Amino acid sequence: MERTVLQPRFKDSQHFKDFWTKGNGKQLIDFSGAEVSFRDFDKFSHFFYHVDEAGDEVIKDVYFTKKFNEASREIENYIRKGVSEDDEVPESVKKLFQQTQTVPVWLDHNLLKSGAELCMRCNIDSLISLRDYCLIGGYDYAYLNKPLIVTEALKKGAVKRLSETLDFWVNVTRYDALEIHKKGYEFAIKTRLIHSYARLSIKKHYKNWDTENWGKPINSWDMMATYIGFSLVFLHSLHKLGNTISEEEEKGHFHLWKYIGFLLGVPEELLPNNKKEATEYFYLWTSIQPSADQDSVLLAHSLLNESLENPILKYQFQKKNLRYLHICCTWFLLDDAVCKRMHIPNVPFKKGFPMTKKIINKIYDSTVSREVRIKKGNKDQMKVLEDYLRVAQNSNFY
Repeated sequence: MERTVLQPRFKDSQHFKDFWTKGNGKQLIDFSGAEVSFRDFDKFSHFFYHVDEAGDEVIKDVYFTKKFNEASREIENYIRKGVSEDDEVPESVKKLFQQTQTVPVWLDHNLLKSGAELCMRCNIDSLISLRDYCLIGGYDYAYLNKPLIVTEALKKGAVKRLSETLDFWVNVTRYDALEIHKKGYEFAIKTRLIHSYARLSIKKHYKNWDTENWGKPINSWDMMATYIGFSLVFLHSLHKLGNTISEEEEKGHFHLWKYIGFLLGVPEELLPNNKKEATEYFYLWTSIQPSADQDSVLLAHSLLNESLENPILKYQFQKKNLRYLHICCTWFLLDDAVCKRMHIPNVPFKKGFPMTKKIINKIYDSTVSREVRIKKGNKDQMKVLEDYLRVAQNSNFY
C-alpha cells in the first residue's frame, strides 16, 4: 500500500501562528532557546502512520487467545519474573521483553534519580502542572483526542481517567521505580500493552477511523507529543509557578521520560534529550493538528467538573472551591486563546491563587532544604494517589 505523504497542513492556520508567535508556544521557544523550522518535518512525519508493532503482536498472541483476566495474569508473571530466550512463550513476548529487559547503553541512573527527585520535590505543583497544563492543554489538539473519544472515555468519566494517569505518573517517578521488575517498570509495560489493546480494538470495531487525517490510532508521533507533555510542558509549568529548577534536575527529568518512552515502545529518535529539542519536535507535530473541536470542549469540562463529582472532599463548598482553583490555574498556565476555545469559565480574580503560589514557591525554595522538600513532596503525592485509589475501589467509577 502506498504510504500517505503528510504535509504540515495547519502551519498557516491562525491557531498555529498565534500559539507560536504570542501564546504558550512563544513562551516555550523563549524558555528553551529553540530554533523552530520545518527543515526536519519529513524526518518525523512518517511516524504519524507508525505504531508499536511489538506490543500489538503480544496482544494478538496473549490477550486475543484467552480470557482477559488469564492473559493479564500471564503478562504480570512475565513482567515480575522476566522472560529468557529459553522460555516456552510466544516469540512476540520474547521480542518485547528482550527490548525492555535490555538496559540501553545511554541510561544514566544518577540522571534518573535527579528527574525523580524533581517530580517529588515540586509536590502539589507537580500535580497542578499535570492536570491544569499537560492534560487539559492536550485536549486542545482535536486529532490527538480521537482515540479517547472512540473508546468512549467520556462515558467512563474524568475521575477514572485522572486516577489512572496519577497512578501511572506517581509510580514511574519514584526512586529506582524503573528498574526491571520494579513497580514503575511494571506500569510502563502494562500501559504499553493497554495502548496496543486499545489500538487493535479501534481497528476492529471503529470502521470510520480516518487514518489519513488522524494518523494510526495511538501512533508513535502522537506518543512523542504525549511524552513531551510529561517532560517539556510539565517543566514549563513548574517554571511558570515559580519553582527553581537546576540544570541537573532538568537533564534528569528529560532522561527519566526518555527511558519511560523507551519502555513504552516509542522509537528512540522521537525522544528528546533536552527542552530545546523537545520544543523543536513539538513545533513540527503541532502543525498537523487542528485546534479544539466539540470533543475537546467536552473532555476539558469533564476534567474541570471532576472536582464536583469526586467524593474525596466531603462538602459541596470544598468541591466548588477546588474547581475554582483548578480553573484559575488553567487560565494562568494556558494562553487565553486556548482557554477561550475550550470554553473554560472566566472566573473573577483568576490570577490571585497562582500568583500567590508563585510568591510562596520562591520563598519556600530558598528557605527549606531540598531533602526536606523531596521527602514531603513524595509523602503528599502518595497521599493524593491513595485517596484517588480508595475512591476508585469504593465506587462505581471503575
